[in-house]
Amino acid sequence: MLLPLAEKLVHRCTLFDLPGHGRSADWDGTTDYHALTTGIAAGLAAPGSHLIGHSFGATVALRLAVERPDLVSRLTLIEPVFFAAARDEPEYAAHLAGFAPFFAAMAQGDLTGASRAFTDVWGDSGWDSLSMSAQAGIARRIHMIAATAPVFDNDTAGLLHPSGIAAIKVPVTLIQGTQSPDIIGAVHRSLARLMPQARQIVVPGAGHMVAATHADDVVKAMA
Repeated sequence: MLLPLAEKLVHRCTLFDLPGHGRSADWDGTTDYHALTTGIAAGLAAPGSHLIGHSFGATVALRLAVERPDLVSRLTLIEPVFFAAARDEPEYAAHLAGFAPFFAAMAQGDLTGASRAFTDVWGDSGWDSLSMSAQAGIARRIHMIAATAPVFDNDTAGLLHPSGIAAIKVPVTLIQGTQSPDIIGAVHRSLARLMPQARQIVVPGAGHMVAATHADDVVKAMA
């Protein structure tokens, strides 16, 4: 997802495939997926790194900045899906309602239905616009989305503790698209209150996949 962005940056970039994606090993289905990914990122980050993350990856970058501040000199968070930060915002109730079809389909073991419900909200285009191979790939990995819910919705990583996000002091840039789900704006507002040094950038015409679809605008925002 971040490859189009990385190709436009002049600095050395280190990217990795999430567990169960690309060339990375399969996820075992039991290990805390978020903690596992954060550990991988920690092993690849040099001290003083500029961490850039999109969506799930942005929450990993946020967690790494909390747990390993020695590794982080700057954060660029592109549409972090850390919904727990926005629990007191008016958009949160609508977010839960919008996600209900996804969780209902997962409870029934309907991976295709869950994939459709997820992609129609969070994808760059609707489910029906995707190729059959792309649909199959999403359905094969959709259980990993459900596995992130404890961190995203319930903050099981403890990022909202006073010693968590609020203790981050490095420069932070929050980037979102104008066409993104409303809950993203609520998350950004909440994170900006916790990190008053954060800059908020909105990319016109972009949706949740802004890092890929509007890479040039994201590079400008980062600069």
